[in-house]
Amino acid sequence: DASRLDAELSRSENKPVNIGPMLSTLADINNSSDQTKPKIKIKHANNITSNMCVIGVEGRLAQVFQNVVNNAISFSPKNGRIIITLTCEKAVLRVDIDDEGPGIPYGAELKIFDRFYSQRPDKEKFGTHSGLGLNISKQVLEAHDGIIIASNRKSKNNKIVGAKFTIRLPLI
Repeated sequence: DASRLDAELSRSENKPVNIGPMLSTLADINNSSDQTKPKIKIKHANNITSNMCVIGVEGRLAQVFQNVVNNAISFSPKNGRIIITLTCEKAVLRVDIDDEGPGIPYGAELKIFDRFYSQRPDKEKFGTHSGLGLNISKQVLEAHDGIIIASNRKSKNNKIVGAKFTIRLPLI
């Protein structure tokens, strides 16, 4: 899948994709399934509710958000929260996905996007994850003229309180 991605994206027909409803559906599915899983909350910064449309391949963009959210779920504590915040910044849609997990190991903020990189929570058995999800997500976003950035969320006393993934895509 990872090696065929560029060829597939170059042949796919790009269409308007409304990211808001896509993320709402993802949150609804997650929130209605397992009651012990972290709950997803969606916030709209600066009162955006309408123009969250980008040009792209809907299935692949959905895959990106599903990969990042599933990653956040796997690192977050049971009954925790994942906050997805949508913000319009001029002609860019910014989506922040914040979790309450252990954060990203120091120095791995770029490495986590490398193919086959995987550093999983102790509770997960070895071999459950391929280390391709974030790499594929980065490829898909770059093909859509977007970016993904990973960082740590910190408390006021500079303690890591989770990870933050920021996705930026051009609005139409």
